[in-house]
Amino acid sequence: MWDAKLWIRMDVVASFIFKMKFDDILEELNGMGRFQITTILLMIAARMTLPFHYLLNNFIAAVPSHHCDITSLDYGDAFRNLSHEERLIVSIPVQVDGTLSSCQMFAEPQYHLLIESSNITDLPTVPCQNGWMYDNTTFKSTLATEWDLVCDKRGLNKATATIFFIGVMLGAAVFGYLSDRFGRKRALLVSYVTSTVFGFTSAFSSNFIMFAALRFFTGFGLSGIGLITVALRVEWVDVKHRNAVGNLLGLDWSIFTALLPVVAYFVNDWRYLVATVTSPLCLGIICWWWLPESARWLISNGKVESAHFYLTKCAKVNGREQFMADLNLEVLSKEIPVENENRKYSYLDLVRTPRMRRLTLLTGTVWFAAACTYYGISLNIDGFGVNIYLTQFIYGAIEVPAVVFVFFSFDKIGRKLTQAGTQFLTGLCILCNMFIPQDKGPFQTTVGALGKMFAEAAYGSVFLYTTELYPTVLRQNGVGFCYVLGQIGVAVSPIISLLDEVWGRLPSIVFILLAFAAGLSTLVLRETRNVRLPETIEDVEQTRRSVSTPEEKSQL
Repeated sequence: MWDAKLWIRMDVVASFIFKMKFDDILEELNGMGRFQITTILLMIAARMTLPFHYLLNNFIAAVPSHHCDITSLDYGDAFRNLSHEERLIVSIPVQVDGTLSSCQMFAEPQYHLLIESSNITDLPTVPCQNGWMYDNTTFKSTLATEWDLVCDKRGLNKATATIFFIGVMLGAAVFGYLSDRFGRKRALLVSYVTSTVFGFTSAFSSNFIMFAALRFFTGFGLSGIGLITVALRVEWVDVKHRNAVGNLLGLDWSIFTALLPVVAYFVNDWRYLVATVTSPLCLGIICWWWLPESARWLISNGKVESAHFYLTKCAKVNGREQFMADLNLEVLSKEIPVENENRKYSYLDLVRTPRMRRLTLLTGTVWFAAACTYYGISLNIDGFGVNIYLTQFIYGAIEVPAVVFVFFSFDKIGRKLTQAGTQFLTGLCILCNMFIPQDKGPFQTTVGALGKMFAEAAYGSVFLYTTELYPTVLRQNGVGFCYVLGQIGVAVSPIISLLDEVWGRLPSIVFILLAFAAGLSTLVLRETRNVRLPETIEDVEQTRRSVSTPEEKSQL
């Protein structure tokens, strides 16, 4: 009798399992248990380096106040008998705001300026002849002071951010492919090692060319960390916890963004600062050994035995061993329909079919605009009129309410409306700030902070939304492609900011148009709230079903 009952129970369980999809399996294993929490915590140390490095240029490339170096000038006894302040008066012109010129000096000493300050606009000037003197009260050393990247070389100093993000852009394409081809865990280790080696090496650069090249490869490696850790977090949780994992746990970015100015304040030499912000990766490499591979990726690629191993491990940690006892390899192999176990996917698969083409075009547009707008604000830390450390802290702190807002709105009004709404609100804040008078500093600060908050909400939420839109077999390729376009937007944002030399409001207008374009593109995308992650290309080409309701499950 007992054997008969056991057989009937196992038969019912088996029929239930055969009707399940992978998200249902995760739910049965506790989709947000100790196993998932441990996996997330194991990646925190490495993720700490992302905002540190991405916003590092605000500190290592900072340009302190400077003027021409006149210490080696010798114009005779009259000049030598002057005090240092008097030598500055006769040697360096004064600008409209009363500060010394940063890049020009008088061709000859103008001794008459010691008696009266006459019109100096007609006095002959020349570029600095003997280098520069820098104000070291805020920074002990930066790239600008190390290699004199000021005045005519000012563009090289700004180029360091663009070079870094070009590396991030190319890394996204490469690691997106590697992650889908060889697995999340292997690709993540390559990313860890690449970032660590080039990050530490860049701190010992002997010249600007060497530093720029090493920063390129640092960005290349860090790109994989950003992509793969998000995928691992999302792919190991069930439907109802994706929002919490994708957004609320994204607070790590905001917290470490706010922590960066604290670190930079105490480590104000650029070489030591680069090494300091890279050091958490050493702990990340150690933690990697305990990270699981994505069981979802393993099943989608026909590696059922390995997937069963990790699912069993998950069940043991979460206290659901009985369920895995009924879920043998044969049953598991029929859970996720694999299009072709021997087929290898590439970026071309993103455009082979109609709905995938449409999805790729729209998500690419959203990523480019969201990233360009976010970093257009984030890399401009002079907007609040306070010191650089406090400004960066405000930029990080203002992101916390943005993440909380997205967390609740994702479940209440859905992914699509949240993404589109935050894009529109970002553009609206920039538009309002254009018409606030310069003497209304508090109002500009308030509206600017709101714009930064909504920009973070838009840029932060696009990670989870995009991850949910692409199928497992192409998820990292799809997100990698979007990440590439996003980094193009990041690299372009400093160039857009330079358009103020053409017309003061032109950069703001460009950012407004980009924000509105991203919002409109989002409205055409599918809603993914309470919808299972697509596993195959067919899942995208066909209409996906919503997750089963409790009533439906009770009937199985």
